[in-house]
Amino acid sequence: MEGRAPRGLFDDDLADKIVELIASEERIEQGPFHRYADFSRLTHIRLKIGHVFDVAKRRRAVTEAVKSAFFADTIVGFGIARMYESLMEGATIQARAFRERAAAAEWLSVPLEILQPDAR
Repeated sequence: MEGRAPRGLFDDDLADKIVELIASEERIEQGPFHRYADFSRLTHIRLKIGHVFDVAKRRRAVTEAVKSAFFADTIVGFGIARMYESLMEGATIQARAFRERAAAAEWLSVPLEILQPDAR
């Protein structure tokens, strides 16, 4: 499972860099891997709504069935994650937003400890 914890400002440029990094990992990995994004260290979110749609459209092209969990402890972060989840409905990537790390860990079938911020 691959995990990423963006920090500070989450904007369109950072979203693109994260997508590029994940796409790069997908090309070199031997098989599919689940993903976990922790939005708890974000201080500002400045994503354009249209850009979220563009990212989802690009990610829908992925053919490997994987899970992508998003943990958010703020209303805005959770709202963005839920929007992405909705946009990914029916795709091979199953995206889901969570307000509790324990629920994300259960859904990903991993120990809660590895999703804790200090575990990275």
